[in-house]
Amino acid sequence: MIGTEHEYSINDFNFKAMPISDVIIKEITGKIQNEFFLDTIGISKELQKHVIEFKPKMPSGSIKDLEKMLYDGMKDFHSRTNNCYNLMGLGMHPLLDLNGTAFWDHDEREVFDTYDRVFNLKQHGWLNIQSIQVNVSYSSEDDMVLKHNKIRTMIPYLVALTASSPMVEGKLTKYADNRLIYYKENQKEIPEITGKIIPEPLLKSSDYEDLLEKMYMELKEKEAQVLCQEWVNSRGLIVRRERKCVEIKAMDEQESIHADMAISALINCLIRVDDLNLPDDEEGILEVFETAKKSGTKNLKPELEAIYKKAQLIATNEERHYLKHIFNRIEYGCLSEIITEKYNEEKDILKIMNEAKLCLKENKLMF
Repeated sequence: MIGTEHEYSINDFNFKAMPISDVIIKEITGKIQNEFFLDTIGISKELQKHVIEFKPKMPSGSIKDLEKMLYDGMKDFHSRTNNCYNLMGLGMHPLLDLNGTAFWDHDEREVFDTYDRVFNLKQHGWLNIQSIQVNVSYSSEDDMVLKHNKIRTMIPYLVALTASSPMVEGKLTKYADNRLIYYKENQKEIPEITGKIIPEPLLKSSDYEDLLEKMYMELKEKEAQVLCQEWVNSRGLIVRRERKCVEIKAMDEQESIHADMAISALINCLIRVDDLNLPDDEEGILEVFETAKKSGTKNLKPELEAIYKKAQLIATNEERHYLKHIFNRIEYGCLSEIITEKYNEEKDILKIMNEAKLCLKENKLMF
């Protein structure tokens, strides 16, 4: 079983971020609340008020079913709001001025106020990050350890394929994945919380509790006990015992639901591959991770092609339909590479953002 979570920025028709998630939630439901459900999806607030989260109403063993739930929900959302808002994916809003947004100031205010006091939320690593999160269920404690350790080795390659944040405050940078660059520093006051983003391997399930306890001890020293919850771990892969799944958090949000489903299908396949043979030592993983953040797929083509071939061999017919998109990402580049190429040709970021908006609304791909 797999479940996904998708974070989209809310924009006006000039692509200025609109910190109005609370207003939209009230418009649809009649009251401000953290989360509500339409027929096929749940919609919830995020830390940033210009971002809103969509997720399928339930996990599924079928990627096609997840896509249908999400896209039906997307169309329902636009219908209920009279197409008044431009939603957009990508790992960061390319033009966001931090003064143009705010963090959630309703229920759970104590949590966000504590984050702000300890870490200062007014930074891109908090207010300008959007990811696709993929939740993979586990059947036992041993299965959790196996899946955690296997997915850990996959993260750099998933980052290479999904990097979609090449621009910050209207300027291209030297990184394909700026979201992770900023994310790595957002809790520098307690480095243990984010670690190196790539998680440590687990020998046994209790190792994970030991890791959490170290974070909790440091939080308590800063009188931040309210943050002592399993979700505080900010590595790129965490365990969610309340959901009985491992949650992959390292990937930038993509341009459309279909693109998100393609990466989910790849993950589903790779979990079943017995001989991935990816680097599992910390030094080796971090080396590939740095390459992925900097240049996306560009300098990892042979490795990505090898992974793709192994996924293809084990894929179901349904999964192969989605893996076509992964092939194209390897062939033509991740979204950051595509955006950078388009921007260097035309110097028109608003045109690119409009294309990203249409990709999400119409569930199509950007090439």
